[in-house]
Order: sequence, then structure tokens, then C-alpha cells
Amino acid sequence: MAPPSSSKPPAALARAVASKRFNGEHFLQRFYRKYVNFEFVKYLIFDPAALPIVSVFILLAELVLNVLVINRVPYTEIDWKAYMQECEGFLNGTTNYAQLKGDTGPLVYPAAFVYIYSALYYLTSHGQNIRLAQYVFGLIYLLQMWLVLRLYAKSRKVPPYVLVISAFTSYRIHSIYVLRLFNDPVAILFLYAAINLFMDRRWTLGSICFSLGVGCKMNILLFAPALLLFYLINLGLVKTIVQLAVCGMLQLLLGLPFLLTYPWQYIKGSFDLGRVFEHKWTVNYRFLPREYFENKYFHLSLLALHLLLLLVFAKPTILFFKNYTRLRQLQCQFQPQLDQQNKKLKENKNKKAKKSTKIETKPADKQEEQLTAEQEAFLHSFEKGLQKSTGLKGPIKQQQPEKSAQFHSDPDKVSVHFDQCTQLALLPFFLCNFIGVLCARSLHYQFYVWYFHSLPYLTWSTNYSLGLRYLILGLIEFCWNTYPSTHFSSFVLHLTHLILLFGVGRNMFKTLSQSNAIRKQQDLNDVQKQTVNGTTTRGQSKTKKN
Repeated sequence: MAPPSSSKPPAALARAVASKRFNGEHFLQRFYRKYVNFEFVKYLIFDPAALPIVSVFILLAELVLNVLVINRVPYTEIDWKAYMQECEGFLNGTTNYAQLKGDTGPLVYPAAFVYIYSALYYLTSHGQNIRLAQYVFGLIYLLQMWLVLRLYAKSRKVPPYVLVISAFTSYRIHSIYVLRLFNDPVAILFLYAAINLFMDRRWTLGSICFSLGVGCKMNILLFAPALLLFYLINLGLVKTIVQLAVCGMLQLLLGLPFLLTYPWQYIKGSFDLGRVFEHKWTVNYRFLPREYFENKYFHLSLLALHLLLLLVFAKPTILFFKNYTRLRQLQCQFQPQLDQQNKKLKENKNKKAKKSTKIETKPADKQEEQLTAEQEAFLHSFEKGLQKSTGLKGPIKQQQPEKSAQFHSDPDKVSVHFDQCTQLALLPFFLCNFIGVLCARSLHYQFYVWYFHSLPYLTWSTNYSLGLRYLILGLIEFCWNTYPSTHFSSFVLHLTHLILLFGVGRNMFKTLSQSNAIRKQQDLNDVQKQTVNGTTTRGQSKTKKN
């Protein structure tokens, strides 16, 4: 049987094959010219816009690193057995928190902790399969890293190389997750899930995740003051009450088996704000004698300092959140126009029009026109910080987008990176938590995860030199890796915390003063315009009479 004949003549087939070979070579040449060069490497290292690409490599490397740590570094038993013993009591029918105990003491965490670790109890053969538990916590670490990197990618605040160095140089963080199996990482996972959802404006899901985090460990409440302001400014009073009700109702539902049987024991055991920590485990107050460390007046003074600092930073926080909300409203207004413009652009490309298509930039122009001078000052201030972080010279608006666009999959696409305004929301959240850590009565080694992943962001929110920023991060890491803690390490930790707080505060209040100055200038201009208009109107009326 003869083979089927081709519909194309031999000459046409030859041309088609040659054309495919040429297109393949052309694609390889373009790929090589675009990505295999020093500029692209520099882009990946220094440009925050490259973080979505770099994040993939960070997560893959973290996967390998965590597997190596689990298999090569011996597991250290601290609280895992106690967690399992406490959950075993609950699974055996005990709902009295006063009777749920382990080798290290009574159960002191809310109900969500009990349910999560009860699931781990069954998953790990009654807590005996520790290796499997380590892999579960390795997965938790990777999931949290993805959530953290997603926030950093949205904000475009910190260069990728900083996050790479930070991720791979902290032995303490990796050990807390996969070698100690503490509940702090579980709580922080829910916290970062909540912040991501809030940035995506998925309020109810965010509130549920935040409440689950509090249900694992109460340190998540350190973010609560910032979250309350964020609710009020974005949603208004009525919807804020709804979200607070979501958080509260979830806590009631989780604690229902305990509240219906032994309510006082549950509240006293899981939400004990007056619990006294052991001096031997403290990281931040080793230099204090035990009698001062356990003194209730010392605790009250720290609480007063905490509240005072929150009040001091309340005004710039409100201003940041208000500008974030306004910019998000602009996004809702102009994003459909940008999408429509890109749709037209795609249609024109598909039609292969002979004349070059002129891309209308009206949405972007409108966006610029709609921004008030105050919002422009905010953007300019944050762009200057980004410029310092990346080491680029000249205006960010001119250099940064062009540099990023040449590595974009569709450089002709009309786009505005509205998500960069998340800088205005993330900084107050991270700062609120940092103030809580700064004023904590005691910090244990596992508490490092409370604020570790926000430290690069806070450090790059200062105007300090790059050398001082690296020194701050390095000294904090040194203090948390000093075991047992010493007078020197505790003192250095407090000193670096204060230096970091001062740097962030100076930047925020500088932005606040600039905003106030611009507002006063706007008010003055409005008064002058009204005066001129009034004078003109009176002159016109006199002319008409004459």
C-alpha cells in the first residue's frame, strides 16, 4: 500500500521545515540574549520586581535544605511529648483544662491547639512517629515561606538577595520548625495566611485565619491593635463589628466542649495573661536578677510601655492605612479600564495589523491625576526607600519599571503595580507586632518565629545604610543563637531592637510631617483660590452694574 501523499508540494514542505528551524533558532537566540547575561542576573539579585521568580528557587532550595536537616541533624525533644500527653487526655474524654497536663506542665494554649495537635497525635501513631511529624512541620515551613514571599513580592520593598541570605542563614528558625515541633510555627502560619487574605480584601476568610492563629497561641494578639485600625479604616464601624464577631464566634465554637463543662478552668488555663515565665529560659532579660524578672510591677511597667508605644505610633499608622485604602479604591476604579485596554491590545496583535497600534495611556494618566499631592508624597517616600534598597540611582519611576519590563513576558502590556501600596499596610502590621516583642516580659527561643520573617521588611523600612541594616539583622540572629543566653546577648538584643524601632519610627514620622505640610499647603491654596474667585466674582458683578 502506498503512503498517503502530502497535500503540500516538496518545495513548500522544504520551506516549512526551514522556517521552523529558523524560528527555533530565533527563539533560542532571543532567550539567550534576554536571560543569559549580566543584566538579568543583576535584575534577579537586586530588583524587588524579580521576587516572584526568585521565590521559586528559594522554595526549592528550602525543600532540599529541610529534608537534609531532618535526616542529618538529630531531633531534640522539648515539648512534643508534653503536647501529645495533653491531647491524649482530651481524646480520652477530659475537658477540664486543670487536668490536662504533660511532663512540662499544664496545658496553657487555647482549643485550636488541642484539635490540631490531636490530629497530629493520630497522624503520627500516637505521637511515636516523630520523623513523620518533622516532615509535616517541614511542609508547614514551606507553606509559610510561600505566604511570606508572596507579601514581599506584592510590596516590592526588599531586594531578593536580602531574603535569600535571611532564609538560608538562620539555623535557629529551621530548628524551631523541624527539630523542635513547637506550636508557634502553626500559629504564625495562620497569621501570615490571614495577612495575605486581608491584602486580597477577603475579609471574612482573613478573620477566620486570624482567629485560628489566636486559637493556637495568644501571641497572635500582638497584631490585634493594627488589625482593629485596619478594619475600621477599610470597612467602617458596622462591618468591623461583623468581622470582630466572626473572630469571637469562632473562638466560642472552638472552645465549646470546654466552656460547656469547665468554663473557668478553660479561660484561666488557655488565656492566662498573668502567667509567670521561668527565668532560666529567657532570651531578653538574662541580665535581670530573678526577683526583678518575676516582679509584678516590672510586668506592669512593660505593659504600660507597650500601650504608650502603640499610642505614639497610632497617628502615622492611621495615616498609612488611610492612604492604603485610597489607593486600593483607585485600583478598583481603574483596573477594569487597564484590563479592557490590554484586551484591545491582544486583539490587535492577533489581527497582525499593519499599522503600529497606539496604546492609549488614559487609565494610567487618570490614575496620576486622581492621586492627591499627599498620596504622591507617600509614593515618592516609599520609592526613595526602594531606590536605596536596590542601589539604583535616579528616579525610580523612570528607571525601575523600564528595567523590570525588559524581562517581562509581555513588555507591551499596560499595567500599574497597585499591589506596591501594600507597603502602607504591611509596615504598621509588622511594627505593631515588633513593639509587642520589644515589650515582652520574656522571650523564649521558639518565640523568634514571631517576628523573624518581618525583620528584613522592618530593617529596609529605615534610612540606615546597608552596612547598618546587615549589622542589625546579624546581631539579632547572633543573640537568638546564643544558648544559653548571657547578660551580653540580652543587652545587645534590646539595643538592636531599640535602634530598629528608632529607624522605623523616624521614617514614619518624617512621612507624617511631610503629609501634614502638604495638607497645609493644599488648604492654603484652596483659601487663595476661593479669595481670587470671590474677588473676580465681585469685580464682574460691579462691571455688570456699571
